[in-house]
Amino acid sequence: MPYIVIDQQKIYYAGDLKRPGIPVIFCHGSGGRHQHWLFQLKGIKDVANPLAVDLPGHGRSSGKPLNTVAAYRDWICRFKETAGIEKFILGGHSLGGAIALAYALQYPDQLLALILAGTGSRLKVLPSFLEALEQGFIPPAFSDYLYGSEASHEMRKSGRKEVLDTKPEQYHADLSACNNFDVMKELHHISCPALIICGSEDQLTPLKYSKYLEENLALSSLRVIRGAGHMVMLEKPEEVNQAISEFIDKYFPEPARQSKLNL
Repeated sequence: MPYIVIDQQKIYYAGDLKRPGIPVIFCHGSGGRHQHWLFQLKGIKDVANPLAVDLPGHGRSSGKPLNTVAAYRDWICRFKETAGIEKFILGGHSLGGAIALAYALQYPDQLLALILAGTGSRLKVLPSFLEALEQGFIPPAFSDYLYGSEASHEMRKSGRKEVLDTKPEQYHADLSACNNFDVMKELHHISCPALIICGSEDQLTPLKYSKYLEENLALSSLRVIRGAGHMVMLEKPEEVNQAISEFIDKYFPEPARQSKLNL
């Protein structure tokens, strides 16, 4: 299994660092794990070298969850340095998208592009939900907001189990990071290409969040996935993979991809 060590902690990632192609690092959302990008790991290999990380204290990674987007941002920087990655595309879902936006603001010279799925420039969380998590309680109805109308019964069942199996303190740390995140007035500083993906039925980060990103990121395009909810990359993987592949082909066509690795 692929692990690297950061600050004496074993960190898991899926993918192959030695594989050729533009690296795409995918970050999961609150309480998530690398498997949320499983279909993209397989589906965009023809245009890039996809990698998906388990953030600290998530999935198979050791350590504790961090509680600010800035801390996760700097951790991703440590990951890419430890992994020997130079320039790369950073993709993120929900909290992961916030991390990607923060990264683009802090370390713009390291990024080739952004992939932003089910996210926004401001991610406020209901105070009552944070209070419940702080008390060690995950509202069972939370998983009901994750999926669109076309998600299968099996997917919903698996998602509900995953939510209930996740430690409340993990969600509390991640969602506290989301709650304190706000870069609405800073988006104009981001100049790299950005692909924005949103499910038309996303209840947690509604389509208006993605439209705001499109309107305020200089070089962006929005792909709305019909019938999908917040877990768009799991619900409609083929459409998401097509959007990502077309985006990479547009900005980094062959044979230019290999030259981008040496910038």
